[in-house]
Amino acid sequence: MKLGVVGLPNVGKSTLFNAITHAGAEAANYPFCTIEPNIGVVAVPDERLDLLAKLYNSQKVTPAIVEFVDIAGLVKGASQGEGLGNKFLSHIRECDAIVHVVRCFEDPNITHVNNVIDPVEDIKTITLELILADIEAVNKRQDRIRNVARGGSNKEAAAEYAFLEKLEKFLSEEKPARLFECSEEEKPLLDNLFLLTAKPVIYAANISEFDMGKLEDDIPFVVRVKQYAAAEGSEVLVICAKTEEELSQMEPEDAQMFLNELGLEESGLNRLIKKSYSLLGLISFLTAGEKETRAWTIVKGTKAPQAAGKIHTDFEKGFIRAEICDYKTLLECGGLVGAREKGKVRSEGKDYVIKDGDVVLFRFNV
Repeated sequence: MKLGVVGLPNVGKSTLFNAITHAGAEAANYPFCTIEPNIGVVAVPDERLDLLAKLYNSQKVTPAIVEFVDIAGLVKGASQGEGLGNKFLSHIRECDAIVHVVRCFEDPNITHVNNVIDPVEDIKTITLELILADIEAVNKRQDRIRNVARGGSNKEAAAEYAFLEKLEKFLSEEKPARLFECSEEEKPLLDNLFLLTAKPVIYAANISEFDMGKLEDDIPFVVRVKQYAAAEGSEVLVICAKTEEELSQMEPEDAQMFLNELGLEESGLNRLIKKSYSLLGLISFLTAGEKETRAWTIVKGTKAPQAAGKIHTDFEKGFIRAEICDYKTLLECGGLVGAREKGKVRSEGKDYVIKDGDVVLFRFNV
């Protein structure tokens, strides 16, 4: 899973990225301090792994991972190449989803690219630039098939062209492609365009340290972001990037104590990772043993053979069956042997849909 961390200059984007990855991406009070995308790979928080590793005395623990890409700041006109727009657009196209950092704090020492703090206008600025880039992509596809579509002999091309006209009109109304309603037949046409605004979004409302611990509805900027996101069905995560960066530099025990003082159960970063997982419809199945306990990322609804293929292609090709036990039952039974003795291990075939938290042993023949 690859997430693009985006936002206007000086909204706290690189500060948040620093906290996420400990990578130390330069955070400075001027636009475009992140010239090339900084990439960091972080673990998906999963207490199940530690419990299973302890049970099996595993030599190695391998969590599922999320790849975060800190992408250079965007300004008005980016779709026409202003600022670092072209770089921004090319890097975001490679991401599965967007974490859009929105400034929800006042600070006279940190300049704003538009000289006014207005989170909704900031969101609209970036969204519009992405929409303009998408319109250009749609127009290019129209140019490629126009002659064939208008010839009348190719019904598929004619249907695609009609679809593109509807989509262009929708985008021209400054609406993102993720809100565009299309039929099952049209969905592959939309997917094949790889539009920027078709990607799911989490708005990270970056608040000040002084607002930490407050109710979200008591922070006016956050309320406005939540109202905007609700209208398009997007997620909002309220986070203080500066505090998260400080937490990332603490010892785990000290960080948890600090969170407890704020009345929080877990860090904003953990919530961001979990929310991103959910946004993309991802789950984890687990494998456990003395050598390694590991989480494997799959899309919800994946069947056993395809899940086996995540481990190795030979597992999928020679799939025989999957021996399944959910992790809680496995822990209660003291391991796979105990679970088998109590009849808690199920033998599932090719049509079994893997569930989150399944501990799986694949049987295969190459």
